[in-house]
Amino acid sequence: MLRGNRFTLITSTFNLQPNIMEVLKIATAGSVDDGKSTLIGRILYDTKSLTTDKLEAIETRSKANGFDYLDFSLATDGLVAEREQGITIDVAHIYFSTAKKSYIIADTPGHIEYTRNMVTGASTSQASIILVDARNGVIEQTYRHFFINNLLRIKDIVVAVNKMDLVDFSEEKFNAIKAEFEKMVANSNYKEQNITFVPISALKGDNVVGGSANTPWYKGNSILEHLEKLDAQAVYEQGQARFPVQTVVRPKSDEFHDFRGYAGKLYGNDLAVGDEVTVLPSLTKSKIKEIYFFNEKFDKASRGSSINVTLEDNINVSRGDMIVKTGEEPSVQKQLTAKVCWMDSKNLVGGTKYLLQHGVNRVQAIITGVDNVLAPDFSGSEDSDDLSLNQIGEVNIKLAKPVFYDKYAENKTNGSFILIDPQTNHTAGVGFIQ
Repeated sequence: MLRGNRFTLITSTFNLQPNIMEVLKIATAGSVDDGKSTLIGRILYDTKSLTTDKLEAIETRSKANGFDYLDFSLATDGLVAEREQGITIDVAHIYFSTAKKSYIIADTPGHIEYTRNMVTGASTSQASIILVDARNGVIEQTYRHFFINNLLRIKDIVVAVNKMDLVDFSEEKFNAIKAEFEKMVANSNYKEQNITFVPISALKGDNVVGGSANTPWYKGNSILEHLEKLDAQAVYEQGQARFPVQTVVRPKSDEFHDFRGYAGKLYGNDLAVGDEVTVLPSLTKSKIKEIYFFNEKFDKASRGSSINVTLEDNINVSRGDMIVKTGEEPSVQKQLTAKVCWMDSKNLVGGTKYLLQHGVNRVQAIITGVDNVLAPDFSGSEDSDDLSLNQIGEVNIKLAKPVFYDKYAENKTNGSFILIDPQTNHTAGVGFIQ
């Protein structure tokens, strides 16, 4: 592996279990004023993740706004418009760590017109927190946010029933919201063990990082305690190994002038030295010769690992190719049917041409038709010839050349794509292959 201008190989071999801290990516969702930004600010405050100058700025701004408490939403609302209106517009990514894990939280907007921002923030997340105002219960946006989490197949969801202090920490109110939410869960792909309900007060800190004396009837973990127990490795989909090649490694060194490695991130399942593999799209075959992680050699790599592999045969492998186990090849077609979340102000209609970005590959595509628009309340779909901004529907696409893909339900990484407007170069939509 590269280290400065030298290329160092360490020959010890063992399973790829690097001694690094787990990173858990979390998306937040909720309607306007449900308290997403306040919740994140409270977590940062209680885990002592706020810098002194940031905390002083929050104190000063809170006093200027006439509050006799710290307005923790100021910790995440970074845009001037967000601070002035007291809402979240952009997707903010917040980083913090505990002794057990590192976290990346995507604070996403709650407004309907910013639904596409929520999809963007949640698309790379491994867990999700959906906030519900205890006074209002489940509302239209709650359905929409849960529907998107279900569409994106986010593995674990925490339903945080917030502002419990404003309903006197009523167990009856909490149970009523839980029962209503569970009706949605019954119509989704989720199992009960993947949904966790927590009564909280983000402003006061009840059941956010630690427990609460105000909810003696609640026997579960706080939000952070629950997140600490999630296995970050388990969030990666487990199926067939998929190794898209990001770059070809050719060291500029006389000592390793014959070295040719292929670097990327492994999805789906493990790869081991000696595995017979097929390179797509050429369909040439070889075997895994070596596996490297940074400057160490391993005999096996786990899914989710960023690695560099070499092959026994000197075959042509380029950026954009994919290495898979022989006998586990994905589908290769020029016709796709996908659920698409539309993100452009210009409607998606049949006959329109786009660029389809699938992994590192980009191919010309034409929309052959829109079948329907999906209802975000799980009530079904209605026939439609187009998709408008923030709508989700089923779309048929024809490609200029084949792509090698899996169904999104089987492999999220290899089953998703984006559509790019060739005129503006803007991301117009995101798709999930069926």
